[in-house]
Amino acid sequence: MSTRILGTALLAATFLFACSKNLKDNNLLQRGDASATKANVPPASSYDVALAGNAYVTTLAPGGTEVITDNGLSSWTNSGSTTSAYFRLGLTGQLNVSIRAKVPSGSSTIKVTVNGTSFTKTISGKNSTDYSIGSVNISSAGYVKVDLQGVSKTGSYFGDVSHVVISGTATASNVVYANDAANYYWSRRGPSVHMGYSIPSGNTAEWFYNEVTVPVGEDKLGSYFMSNGFSEGYFGIQVNSATERRVLFSVWDPSVGKTTLVRKGPNVTDNSFGGEGTGGQSYLVFNWKAGTTYKFLTRVTPDNTNGSTNYSAWIYTPESSSWRFIATWNRPNTNTWLTGLYSFLENFDDTQGFKGRRVLFNNQWIRTTAGVWKELTAGRFTADATATNDQRRDYAGGVDATTGAFYLRNCGFFADYVNYNTSFTRTATGQTPNININTLP
Repeated sequence: MSTRILGTALLAATFLFACSKNLKDNNLLQRGDASATKANVPPASSYDVALAGNAYVTTLAPGGTEVITDNGLSSWTNSGSTTSAYFRLGLTGQLNVSIRAKVPSGSSTIKVTVNGTSFTKTISGKNSTDYSIGSVNISSAGYVKVDLQGVSKTGSYFGDVSHVVISGTATASNVVYANDAANYYWSRRGPSVHMGYSIPSGNTAEWFYNEVTVPVGEDKLGSYFMSNGFSEGYFGIQVNSATERRVLFSVWDPSVGKTTLVRKGPNVTDNSFGGEGTGGQSYLVFNWKAGTTYKFLTRVTPDNTNGSTNYSAWIYTPESSSWRFIATWNRPNTNTWLTGLYSFLENFDDTQGFKGRRVLFNNQWIRTTAGVWKELTAGRFTADATATNDQRRDYAGGVDATTGAFYLRNCGFFADYVNYNTSFTRTATGQTPNININTLP
C-alpha cells in the first residue's frame, strides 16, 4: 500500500494528548511484562496455532499462487514456495508438532521443518485431519518457526492447512501466538512501537527537531519510520514499494471542522485521507537511503486571529545538502503549541510482518516560544494493542549501546523483547541544531 494506515498513530496520539504528553497507546493496558497476561490461565493439553494469524508465505516461487487467507494456507501448488508459521515458547523441553490439513483430491507428500529439523509426511483426504509430524527439543525460550514445503502430489495442489497443533513439556506454560481472530490482520502486521519524549517542565515548544537513521538492511517493504509525531499528526519516511519511497507529513481533522492545506513544497502531493480518522496528507516521493541520517523539523503555531493552528514540516536531505519544505496545514478549532512528542516504527503491510525492522532516533531538541533550544534526553518505550494483548512479543526499544541513540525494533520474531512502559535516558549530545529558522524554504 502507498499510504500510512492510521490505527497506531491515531490511537497513540489520542491517548498522548489526554495523558499530558505521557505516550501510551489508546489500547494500552497498565502492566509490565506481557507474560503476566496469561499467568493465571491453566495450560492447555495442546494449542491450535491458526495459520490465518500466525503464518506468511515467506518464499513465493515464480508462478506460485500460495496465499494466507482467513482459513489458513490456500492455493498451495508450487513446491518451490515456503510457508512459515510462528509461535513463542517460554519453556524448554519437548515440542510435539502436528498440522491440521485436508487434500481435495489425491495425496501429497510434504516437508515440515521445525526450527531446522525436517520431517516428511504424506497427507490425503477431503476432511480436515490432524497429522502428527514429529517432536523436537526446545533448548531456549523464544520463537519457533515451522516451514511447510511441497514435495510431490497426485492432485491439483498440495492441500489446505489451517493450523499447526503443538503440545509437549515446552508448551506447559507461557505459550504466545495470535489467538484473537478478529485482529489477525493487525497481528500479521506485527506490533507497532513508540518512543515518547518528555518536554522539560515550564517550556512551551514551537519547534521539534529529530534525526533518523535506518540501519542498512532494516528498510523492509511496508516500513514507516515516523520521526516527528505530535498530538495532532506525524511526519516520517516510508518504504511504499520495491521502487517507491516517501516522506509523509499528515495532520488529523479536529472533531469539528476540516484540516486544510496552506502551502506545500515543490513536487509535494497533497490530499485528504480517511479510514481510521480523517485529515490532510502531504508526501514527497523521495528515494531516501538506509544508512543515511535525515533531519526532521516540525513547527506548530496557534493562529490567534481565527482560532486555528498551523503545522509545518521540513526534512534535511544530505543528498541535496539543504532543507526541503513539505507543507503547512491549518487545523481549525485548535489552539495549541507542540505537545505529545513521539516517534514510532510500524509495518503497514500484513504480508511483511515476518521481516524485522530497526531504526535509530537521535539528538532530539525543541525550540521554545522564547527562541531557546532545549535538548530532550528522556524517552518512554510503549507498544500498541498487538503487544499489550500479548498476540506477539517481537518488540523492543531503548538506548542503542553503540550510538547512544534511542532505538525501536519490531517484527521478525526475535527472542529478546523489551518490556513496554519502560523509560530510558540517552546521553545528551549538546549538538544544538544548526538551523537558520529565518531562511527555511
